[in-house]
Amino acid sequence: SQFQLPDPAGRAGGACTSAFLRVMYNEQQRPSYDLTFSEVLMGMRDVLSNGSYSQIPQLTSSHALDINEPFQLHSLTSFRGKKRALLIGINYVGQSGELSGCHNDVWNIRSYLIDVHGFEERNITILMDDGSHTSPTRENIMSAFRMLVKSSVGGDSAFCHYSGH
Repeated sequence: SQFQLPDPAGRAGGACTSAFLRVMYNEQQRPSYDLTFSEVLMGMRDVLSNGSYSQIPQLTSSHALDINEPFQLHSLTSFRGKKRALLIGINYVGQSGELSGCHNDVWNIRSYLIDVHGFEERNITILMDDGSHTSPTRENIMSAFRMLVKSSVGGDSAFCHYSGH
């Protein structure tokens, strides 16, 4: 079957990112009610399986998490910290295994973070192998993570997204 990937920024991307955005940002609108972590994952699985994709979205956390609680990057009403993001897109241009949607994933997630969660563009770091942004080498990725940690304080929200192999 034909799998129409969402394009909130006018660009189609990878299957998992697109499934997430289809559930959380369909038609550039957030859902009319807060979805739980479980509903987000099951919605993504439905989108992927309907498109004949084999990916199975999973959730990991460094602390206990109730999957029946609303999916939130931060409190939508009482959040007072800074919102920071690190977005990495590697298309492996000119290499064996070249991809085509990873840069689009970065732009689509960036739009979602800004439009839905109020992230400021100046607090979003982008690494891409497009010749215009900082290249996503191991050294630059580790440096970006160190900078994200160093600039964050208690109460801040940090979001990381990787698209590539």
